[in-house]
Amino acid sequence: MKTIDREELKAKLDRGDDLLLLEVLGEASYGQGHLPGAVRYEGRGQVEGLVQDRSAEVVAYCSNFN
Repeated sequence: MKTIDREELKAKLDRGDDLLLLEVLGEASYGQGHLPGAVRYEGRGQVEGLVQDRSAEVVAYCSNFN
């Protein structure tokens, strides 16, 4: 597992890199706002069903709006 910062994530999004964005906080936080294209992580096993291309990068992130 690797950690990336906001600037690196923004660069990946701007380039159109093939990635799966997972919002790991709860439904209320996801409903308040999330990165475009992000999917709310609902539990173990979900990732396998979402990743069509095994070479795609998975980026899990959380944000706190409080």
